[in-house]
This record gives sequence, structure tokens and C-alpha cells, in this order.
Amino acid sequence: MTPATVPAPGGSVPALRRREGAGWGAWAVAGAVLAFLLVFLLVPVGLVVYTAFVDGSGGFTLGHFGNFFGQSLFTEAFLNSLVVALASVFFASLIAVPLAYLTVRFEFRGALLIQTLGVLPLVMPPFVGAVALQLIFGRNGSVNLLLDQWFGFKVPIMDGLVGVTFVESIHYFPFILLNLVAALRNIDGAMEESAQNLGARGFRLFRRIIFPLAMPGFLAGAALVFVKVFDDLGTPLVMGVTNMLAPQAYLRITSVGIDDPMGYVISVLMIGFSILALWLAARMTQGRDYATLQKGGSSLQRRRLAGWESVLAYGWIGLVLAIVLAPHLAILLMSFAKVWSFSVLPDAYTLDHYAAVFSDAQHMIGNTLLYCLLAAGLDVLIGTAIAWLILRTALPARRWLDSLASIALAIPGLVLAIGYLRLFKGVNIPFTDSPVVTSWVLIMLAYAVRRLPYALRACMAALQQVHLSLEEVAQSLGATRWRTVRRVMVPLMAGGILAGFVTSFITAAVELSATILLTSAESQAPMSYGIYLYMQSVSGRGPGAALGVLAVVVVALGTWASHRFAERTRTPERSTS
Repeated sequence: MTPATVPAPGGSVPALRRREGAGWGAWAVAGAVLAFLLVFLLVPVGLVVYTAFVDGSGGFTLGHFGNFFGQSLFTEAFLNSLVVALASVFFASLIAVPLAYLTVRFEFRGALLIQTLGVLPLVMPPFVGAVALQLIFGRNGSVNLLLDQWFGFKVPIMDGLVGVTFVESIHYFPFILLNLVAALRNIDGAMEESAQNLGARGFRLFRRIIFPLAMPGFLAGAALVFVKVFDDLGTPLVMGVTNMLAPQAYLRITSVGIDDPMGYVISVLMIGFSILALWLAARMTQGRDYATLQKGGSSLQRRRLAGWESVLAYGWIGLVLAIVLAPHLAILLMSFAKVWSFSVLPDAYTLDHYAAVFSDAQHMIGNTLLYCLLAAGLDVLIGTAIAWLILRTALPARRWLDSLASIALAIPGLVLAIGYLRLFKGVNIPFTDSPVVTSWVLIMLAYAVRRLPYALRACMAALQQVHLSLEEVAQSLGATRWRTVRRVMVPLMAGGILAGFVTSFITAAVELSATILLTSAESQAPMSYGIYLYMQSVSGRGPGAALGVLAVVVVALGTWASHRFAERTRTPERSTS
């Protein structure tokens, strides 16, 4: 091996070796990836933005935005969406911050179990959780029936915007919990000890030292909560709340038509505020040093809870977990309930709802598996290609592919669906008379585009752990560049690729925003759309709950399979260390 091909210190790729990767094959892969991103992400979204700023004659105008803010209905919807998103971040933080701090900072039994149960809300689609929470906390739900019976009053927690905020906070707080737990574990215990030596104790220590050091994790989670809530369509629709941006965009496009400018104005506002939230989260930590020496020292020192502290901690955590797990219990009971109306628990139980689902909605389960498997497969294929282009070639501006693919994180599913309907309006499938907008392929592509950032991050992380020297050894033994990719690089990336595949699959399985606009026939409907249809009527909520349980099972099995595979891939590494 010549000095020019010896791996650089720290595993970096030598400049000469990078240039060798910029051949015609790399250019072809980059062209294919860029074409996909242009056709199915940038052009549709750009068309939505363009339509919001042009008048009937094609000239530039701000009149559509003037009309939007000149109508009280739209102004109210805008303010409601902003208030609900901010309030959801606040209440999600009230749940996640103490839960993360208690389980990382103190010693008590069940900390890992508590953190695991705290993530369960992400397994259930938020609009399914909305129906389930209405059964428990609604005006005539179990809790209010008991309160009325025992104390003579009810708490209208599930009414209107308050109900939407409650559901969104319960569903999305795990984003803050996961990021904050990781950040707290990376804090160097020496920082805490120094503060204690200077007299900092209790809440002051948390407020001045621990929480500021964990701020990047908190802001990352809070930004995700804001974006998800601001763009959510299914939860407000299921709860009958239409005076918010996403429902208004959906109603304008479906009732007025695809050419209605107000739908595009709303879409631009949704995109703008999603990007703004992510930018602010990054901007607030820019220029500040959060680095610690945890790798060389120790993490936060755990301490035991005193008697009364333990009672308060367990009591508060028990209350939080009871609320968090209430939707799962309610949807399970509802799926078996023959009659559940104005009663604390169902009056009778049956298996008819599951029989109806397997009889009438079996195709929805098959459609979900088909769309999500294809979308996840496409995501890891593109994610692996982008990771290889960035880390193994010297193509100019190759990192722009990462930035372009990551834009999808800030694009609401509803906006992407509107862009597809606009872009492919009047276009037929080649060699047929069928319009492209009636094809199920658009549903699958929308799933793939929206989940691409998740798979990309997993593939990038996996390839960064594959040392270049392993590929060089294979090529020195006669393997071609593409055979090396296929036989060496991809197998070594298998764990990361699977993680990206499963993440894309399970999140696509509960997608509703894009699905609800792109589904043109019931025969194409996936499970998420079927659940939404069932939940529109009281008589259909039993089968809808059964279908929701099956959706949760699919997501849970996918998550379990990924963890199982990840553990197996780590076992050989431990045995050889």
C-alpha cells in the first residue's frame, strides 16, 4: 500500500482516494438521486410556493396573503395553530423534563421501564389517540363520569383547542424526553461537583448548571414537537376542530378546488414556520459551548431519594404514566367493546370488530405493508447512495444532496400532497388513460420523501463507522468498486440500514396528512385512512379501534425487530473485544 492510499489519521479519507471515487458511476448515482429529489420534493414544494405568489395572469402578487390575513376565519386559524403548537411544547416540556431528570439523576427501581413506557405514545397515531382520550377524558368519558358521580362536576379537558393541545402534548412529548435523556447522560459529573462546591444545591443547581448544559437536547426535541403539532391534520379533524391552519388548507383544497390560492398561502405559512422553528433551535445554541469531558470522567452522580421525595417522585411518575398509557388502554377496550356509551367501562365485549376488519378492511392492511415496505426500501437505497457520495467520493457540492434530502423534515405531508396534485394534474400514466393523481404510487412516494431524512441519518452514521481500509483491502484483492460496495460496504452497514428501514416503515404506517389527499379510491386506502374513515361515525369506531390496535401492533413489532437485530449485531463485537 503506497503512502497515497494509506488511511489518514482518525479514519479520514485521503484526498487522492476521494478523487478516485468521482468517476462516471458516482456522477450517475448523484444524477439519479438529484432527479428523484427534484421531481418528488423540490418541484412539488416549489410549485406550491410559486402558486401562492402569482395572480391569475402569472404575475407576482402578495394579494393572496393580504386576502388571507384580511379574513377573520384565516387569521383565527393561524393564531390558533400557533398557540396550540406553543402550548403543546410547553405542556410536553412539563411532562418530559421532570421525567427525564428523575430517571437520569436519581436512583430508584424501574427507571429504564419508565423511560420505555414514556416513549409508547409515539407508537400510536395521534388521531387514534385523540379518539381514545375522548373515551377517557371527554365530557362523557370515564374520568368525568366518575368526577360527576363523586363530586358533582366535570372537567372539559377534551373540548376544542384545549383538547387538541392535550392530545398533542401527550403524543409528542417523547421527542423531548428522548433528546433530553441523551443530553443529560452526556453531562460531565465534574461540572455538577464544581457547582456544588460553590454552594449550588437543589433547584438552583438544576436551573443554573444541569439544564443549561442539556439545552441542545431540549431544543432539538422542542423544535420537533412544534413542527409536528403545527402541521398535524388528523387530530384536529377527528376532534371536529377546523379553525386551524392544516384543517383549513385541507378543506379549501377538497371543497373549493386545487386552484384555490388560499390553500397554497396556508401551505407556505406552514412551511415557513416549520423551517423557522428548526432554525431557531439551531440558532439558540450557536456560538455557545456545551462540551463536557464526560468521556474522560463520569456522568451525573446519581443519588438516592429520601422517603418523602421517593413518594412524591413515584406518585408524580405514576400519574404521568397513567395519562400517557390511557390512550392505549382505551383503544384496546374500544376494539372489544360491544357497547360503550355513558359508562366508565364497556357494558359488553365482542370480537365482531376484529372480524369486520379482517373481512372488510383486509386490503388496507395489505396496502399499508406494500406502501411502507416500498417506501422504506427506497429510503434506505437513496440514503445509502447519498452517504456513499458524501463520505466516499470527491464530487463537488455533494453535501448539497444531504441538505436537499433533509428539507423534507420541514415539509408537512399535506403540503407535499398538494404539490403532487398540482404537479401531476392532467398527466396520465404512460401507455394508459389513467391519471397519475389516482395512482397509489404517489402515496408510496409521499411516504418515502417524508421519511427520507430518518433513513439518511441512519445510513450516514453506519457508513461513518466503516473504515475505508476495509474497502481498500477488498479492491487490492481484485474486487471491483461496485462489488466492494455490494459485498463489503453494504453488509457492514447492515445494522444502520435496518435501523433506517424500520424507522421509515413504522412512521409511514401511521401517516395521515398526505394519505388523506392522495387516496382516490377505497381500494387504495392504507390502514391510517381506514381508521380515519371508521372514526367518522360512532357505529364505526369499534372496527376503527380494532384497526388502530393492529396498526400499533405493526409499529411495535417493527420497533422490536429492529432492536432485536441491533442487539444480535453487537454480540459478535462484544465477544471479540
